[in-house]
Amino acid sequence: MNPVLERFASTLSAARAEIAKVIIGQEPVVDLALITLLTRNHALVEGVPGVAKTLLVRTLGQVLGVPSGRVQFTPDLMPADITGTNVFNLQSNQFTLIPGPVFTTFLLADEINRAPAKTQAALLQAMQERAVSIDRETHPLDANFTVFATQNPADSEGTYPLPEAQKDRFMVKIKMEPPSREQELTLARRTLGSESPEAVLTHGGVKPVLAAGELGSVRQALDAVMVREELVGYIVDLVRATRQHESVLVGAGPRATQALLLGSRARAALDGRDFVSPDDVRGLAPAVLGHRLVLRPEFEIEGLTLDEVLGRILEQVAVPR
Repeated sequence: MNPVLERFASTLSAARAEIAKVIIGQEPVVDLALITLLTRNHALVEGVPGVAKTLLVRTLGQVLGVPSGRVQFTPDLMPADITGTNVFNLQSNQFTLIPGPVFTTFLLADEINRAPAKTQAALLQAMQERAVSIDRETHPLDANFTVFATQNPADSEGTYPLPEAQKDRFMVKIKMEPPSREQELTLARRTLGSESPEAVLTHGGVKPVLAAGELGSVRQALDAVMVREELVGYIVDLVRATRQHESVLVGAGPRATQALLLGSRARAALDGRDFVSPDDVRGLAPAVLGHRLVLRPEFEIEGLTLDEVLGRILEQVAVPR
């Protein structure tokens, strides 16, 4: 294996081990979160309360050696509560910027669909350009700025659905399921002792595997992962097929093509390979494409689901050999 990829694999293996000290099970979820970070993208995390969505983001920040922040979205939250605002300082006789929680590296936007579209849109520029405009002045954010936005799929009362433009800026939608019985038993036993996940994280039981500023250099290892031309064409055909399927009203756009291409490369590297396989693409496609599609109402009434549509599309598009 390429020496650069060997160091990459060693670092990510250590990161997974540290995360496992806090997050019990959820290995596919952890891998999707790492893929998001390695490709400088953002993730929408969906799950019922109590499945460790917040804990996952806090743990990632500690393991990867970067600061993390949190915003609890509520119906009365204003855009300035996220971005910050200029306040007049009587002593200096000038305006001073009071930065909002967006000025961090990993931002947890908790229950993002609790706030109206105007407040949700405060994150659009930050997610796309890694910058924030306040009173006509643009302020750069951290180069590794990443948003992990959470939402509860079972609670729709008092929520505001995310606009399609905002959903498209999330590379993947990560679905966190409740743990298995064995995993929940492990959690219960650890909770009775001194090794509960929260205690491990709070009291220094998780060690950083990277120093501040090293995340960018780790990403460079992905350049050594080869993507065959046939696979590039396969990814393009998959995304285009979502726009042409009879049951789809709104298909995935070109940003989905970029996300699936970069994500597949990161998935291969996480598995310790220097080449992308069709299985990398097919395995990642539901997480990348699912939240970007809108079904036609008549098919929704018939009970057709997005997972079923994606399954049919994956069967229809020829896989390169």
